[in-house]
Amino acid sequence: MRVRVEGESMLPALRPGDRLLVCLRAQIRPGDLVLARLPGAEDTLIVKRAAWATEQGWWVESDNQRASGRKDSWDFGPVPASLLVGRVVLCYWPVRRAWLRP
Repeated sequence: MRVRVEGESMLPALRPGDRLLVCLRAQIRPGDLVLARLPGAEDTLIVKRAAWATEQGWWVESDNQRASGRKDSWDFGPVPASLLVGRVVLCYWPVRRAWLRP
C-alpha cells in the first residue's frame, strides 16, 4: 500500500510530502514505523512509531511531540491490533531521502 505523509508529527524521520510503501499485516517490532487507523476515527490513517506492545495493543508515538494537531497513544491509548494496517518498509519519494527497512 502506498501513502503520502501529511503534517509534521513524524519529523525528522518523515516530512510532509514523503511517499511511503507499507507492507500490510507485517509483523511489528518496537521502533518500527507503522500505518494505523486512528482510534475513534477509523477512516483516518496515521503513521507513527511503534514504541511497545501492551495487552491492549501497540503504544504508538509521534517523533515530534510538539507538532500541531499531532495525535498518538498519549491521546487515545494503545492501538488495538485490529486497527494496525501495516509496517512502513520504504520511503521512495523524494529520491534524495529514500530508504528501505526490510
